[in-house]
Amino acid sequence: MDTFYLVTLATMSLILIAAFSSLLAERFGAPLLLLFLLIGLLAGVDGLGIDFSNNSAAYMLGSIALAIILFDSGYGTSLQSFRQAALPALTLATVGVLFTAILFGVAAHFLLGFSWLEGMLLGSIVASTDAAAVFFLLRTGGINIRDKVRSSLEVESGTNDPMAIFLTTALVGIMASGENLNGAGLDLLVLFGKQIGLGLVLGLLGGVLIVQIIRRMPVERGLAPIFVLALALLVFAYTSVIGGSGFLAVYVAGIYAGNKKLQPKASIMRFQEGLTWLAQIIMFLVLGLLATPSQFPQIAIPAVGLAVFLVFIARPLAVWLCLLPFDYTQRETGFVAWVGLRGAVSILLAILPILGNLENGQLYFNTTFIVVMVSLAIQGWTVKPIARRLGLIVPPQIGAIDKIELDLPGAASHELLAYRVVADSPVLRGERIPRWARPSLVIRDGKSMRYQYAGRLQENDQVYLFIAPGFSRLLDRLFASKVAVSENDTEFFGTFTIDPSRTGEELDRAYGPGLLSEAEKQLTIAELMEQRLGGKPDYADRVKIGRIVLIVRETDEHGAVKMVGISLEPVTPATRLPLFLNLREIIQAVKDYIRRRKAS
Repeated sequence: MDTFYLVTLATMSLILIAAFSSLLAERFGAPLLLLFLLIGLLAGVDGLGIDFSNNSAAYMLGSIALAIILFDSGYGTSLQSFRQAALPALTLATVGVLFTAILFGVAAHFLLGFSWLEGMLLGSIVASTDAAAVFFLLRTGGINIRDKVRSSLEVESGTNDPMAIFLTTALVGIMASGENLNGAGLDLLVLFGKQIGLGLVLGLLGGVLIVQIIRRMPVERGLAPIFVLALALLVFAYTSVIGGSGFLAVYVAGIYAGNKKLQPKASIMRFQEGLTWLAQIIMFLVLGLLATPSQFPQIAIPAVGLAVFLVFIARPLAVWLCLLPFDYTQRETGFVAWVGLRGAVSILLAILPILGNLENGQLYFNTTFIVVMVSLAIQGWTVKPIARRLGLIVPPQIGAIDKIELDLPGAASHELLAYRVVADSPVLRGERIPRWARPSLVIRDGKSMRYQYAGRLQENDQVYLFIAPGFSRLLDRLFASKVAVSENDTEFFGTFTIDPSRTGEELDRAYGPGLLSEAEKQLTIAELMEQRLGGKPDYADRVKIGRIVLIVRETDEHGAVKMVGISLEPVTPATRLPLFLNLREIIQAVKDYIRRRKAS
């Protein structure tokens, strides 16, 4: 019994230390997930002496934690963002993972002396980007980049795990049984189709099940998030049992459920946010405890060499080949290539060769651990500076907001929001709250009072308002802090502006002729952008037409385009070297070269 209490004490102490480390990471800009790993290492067998070597338990615990993270990732992904980035992101998640595994496998063959099959296995282990690391950096790291690029990275990181898991488990099985890779080729294709197909179908059905149960059953408000979590893990487990990809299924279920209107949605999201943090902490701590740092020096040099190869050659080359057919600029492709952080998923997969009793099983794990640490250190520390250097950070449309969405019991036709009045907000400068919003309560200096008796709102007041669903974006503008406009904003959005209700024919006359087709001339600028983007334009979205670029400069409270900027200059390349050019740019470069040769 004393052992149980000691284990509980040690576990909770490590979790608290990891949670407190977030303050250190925020102050010094350190990659938080790397800190979690380091805390696990310091507490392990070569540090404080906690001897944890149960690979099976670590793999099972890590798999459940990853399923929770993937469900939350899907739950927070809008359908619009998924549609916009689906094709390039899924290409990266499948073909990109395979390319990375092959390239890394070749490097492992020469640096570690592995056979081609062993090198391919190690490449498969580290081939996928880590959803926890990518989502943490993009959603909570204060990096506001274009929706197209952010969505591509998020969808890729949420969907590439099944491919890496499939490759790793298949190769471990082949090597454990002594089979030949050529002889198992057809079986592997069938197995891959089964895993992906079942993952997609059961994930969609699981999402429908979650939504229908939460909508139809009189679930106690506090139990609703528990129901959602249990159902999500049920989808994950059932899909895995019958041979499908449970990780893909739980991600798809999250996307479906997150894009449906559920009454307790705010409480579900708050619960999942806390649980996802806990899952990340536990997963990284456990994997850190599992490692034995005293074994690292033996392979440190080749492992670091492999990590550098992955970060600077394998990942960029795989991303460039996958994004060639898509209209990504050189800067966008370069950023996607850089945000290829490896994390807990790779370490988790590195346990499989040990569980499969493969020769050099521990070598796979130790090498992967070093690769992940180098990746988190190099890329995790530099994502924001690289985004700023490439000019991909979007100027904020509105300032900071301190808002809480509160659940209302029953099927209410109103939303309840709580805003904290921040300095320089329009409502503090005297702008009136619209009549359709019903302020009910003001909390000032810890005392509550009715809105009508509160007088003029003051800084740090907490205001509670009832509004009709869908109108919160307008209130956000009233309670947001002032945005400082810089020269970079003008550079980002173009020098000139145009009314989005103007026709394409006027645009063609001004910047053409021959800029648009006859059908496109009949559309408004807003409709033209929607058609070119393949979905509703969002703030900061860009559409290149000939020699001009149209940029969404402002949207209204309903998301409709209010103002469009025009840039007459093409996007400046990140480098003059022919790196990360898309297919259209390569064809144009070849034509220019042929034209110059003929002229000379």
